[in-house]
Amino acid sequence: MAKCLNCNEKLKGREGKIFCTPYCRSNYHYQKNKDKESNLFRSIDKQLRANRRLLKNYNKSGKAIVRKEDLLKEGFNPKYFTHYWKNQQGDVYLFCYEFGFLEKKENRKSKYVLVQWQEYMK
Repeated sequence: MAKCLNCNEKLKGREGKIFCTPYCRSNYHYQKNKDKESNLFRSIDKQLRANRRLLKNYNKSGKAIVRKEDLLKEGFNPKYFTHYWKNQQGDVYLFCYEFGFLEKKENRKSKYVLVQWQEYMK
């Protein structure tokens, strides 16, 4: 006789049944997918922290300009950011916590303008 995949109880009822109750079905899938979600969140958090560390290292004075390729070589990923701020000129700065960046093209080369969050940006 078949047993429930979640609690190992003997199954009663139709042939091909794999869970004894809706609770067991839900709990089984929750437990199975729980690690997948936390791995996703951990990897996102790890990338955000790496981005913040790199922005902080390259931005010692509060504002700096860095070649995009230099940051990317060190593991920076501009797709991961925590929030954004739009200035009066319409430029959108992306932030990793308190350190932000804005991509600019100058002489066909991409650069990042790095800034640190200021009170007036609220």
